[in-house]
Amino acid sequence: MKQYSGAWQMDNGGRGLYDLTPKLQEWLEEVRAGEGWVNLFVPHTSASLLLQENADPDVQRDILDYFARMVPDGDPGFRHRNEGPDDMSAHLRSALTQNSLIIPVREGRAGLGGWQGVFLFEHRVRPVSRRVLVSFQGVAKEV
Repeated sequence: MKQYSGAWQMDNGGRGLYDLTPKLQEWLEEVRAGEGWVNLFVPHTSASLLLQENADPDVQRDILDYFARMVPDGDPGFRHRNEGPDDMSAHLRSALTQNSLIIPVREGRAGLGGWQGVFLFEHRVRPVSRRVLVSFQGVAKEV
């Protein structure tokens, strides 16, 4: 069994879904992952990770629209507003989603379905830099 860890620093353009799938696959190739699993973790309270459809951009727009309706920025009922009107809504959006994903790795590739992608889900309106921790545990690909 082998274990590899890494961290990605990513600047984003603010609220939205950012496809990490190509970066994940590139990293799995770099560490020569064979069979096992990969864990991704975002150590932030106003961003999260999603496993979601990556073929139709309308899915991403619908997800953003849904969260805008369910957890609106500037809700007068929110007490925590230290960093602006999107502060508490960003924390709630993160709480309603997830901060980590575990994905099987088969033959050196993330075991995703044909329409699945791994996304960083940024909940803050302004552009921010995020860190994603990634680790693989399993058998290395034979040379």
